[in-house]
This record gives sequence, C-alpha cells and structure tokens, in this order.
Amino acid sequence: MAKTPRQSSQPLLRETERPLQSRPLKPRDPAQPQLSLDPMPERVEPCLALLKTRPPAGPDWLFEVKWDGYRLAIHIEPKGIRILTRGGHDWTHRFPAIAEAAKNLGVATAIVDGEAVVVDDDGLPDFGLLQQPLGGRGGKRISEEASFYAFDLLYFDGHDLRSMEHVSSA
Repeated sequence: MAKTPRQSSQPLLRETERPLQSRPLKPRDPAQPQLSLDPMPERVEPCLALLKTRPPAGPDWLFEVKWDGYRLAIHIEPKGIRILTRGGHDWTHRFPAIAEAAKNLGVATAIVDGEAVVVDDDGLPDFGLLQQPLGGRGGKRISEEASFYAFDLLYFDGHDLRSMEHVSSA
C-alpha cells in the first residue's frame, strides 16, 4: 500500500519571533513540570546606583561599591556576544577581552549587568586608565585591559530573573 504524502507543516512562529533558549544539558526529569520560558529581552535598562554620603542602615538594604567604569550589559546569545552600554550602544568590538571571556562562560543564553573597569597599580579603579585606550569621549578604539565586574544576572537560559522576588535564606 502506497503512503500518501503528508502536507508540510508550517512553523507556529517565524524565526524572528522565537524566544531564545538553550538546549538542555540532559533530558528533563518527567516528574518536573514543563516550565514556560521567557523570551530574551533585546535590551535591559541597568539599575543605576544612587550616590549617598554613607551607606543605609538596617538589614533591608543592599549597596554596592562604585567602581568608576563603564556600565555594560553582556548579552550571551546563541548567535554570539553583544556588549551594550547604558545608552544602548553596541560596544562589543571595543571590549574584545570581555567578549572572549563571556564566550567561555559555557552558558547558552544570559544577560549579565556590570561594569568595565581598569585598575591602577594599587588595585584601585581608574576611569582615566579606562578612557585612554578607548580614545576618550567619542573614541573608537578598543580596551584590552578592562575587567568586567558583574553586578546582576538578569536573564539565564530562558528565565527573565528581573521579576523574581528576593528570597531570604533566614
């Protein structure tokens, strides 16, 4: 008996509409519920620090050190790495060492918020040392000396972590 040809199926989403997601490292545990995945944001607004004369008091406050660098968001995607400035400019080409380090993290998709910093001989951040290799304001050169200080993991393997509530271990 001859088989009848099947109609070709049409994808539900065009390639540009598909959310980015990683391939699982191992098969999903059948007892685990099927979790929905969040689409990867094209760009995220960084949470900006507020300058204060002294740190806030009490257990409900968190604060971070002012590193005096360039605020960046590293987007690790299946198609490659993008390093975006606070203003949304793609500076991947200006920070090749940071881009290469991000490639070597071994994750399929992630967005990491942080800051590119160059430290002086005493280990202190120096904005001038960061700007010099980049060519100052409006420069087009690259910085091989910059390190990336990560503040927040905002998106990871199909999960937008920005909307998660803080869970206390206490």
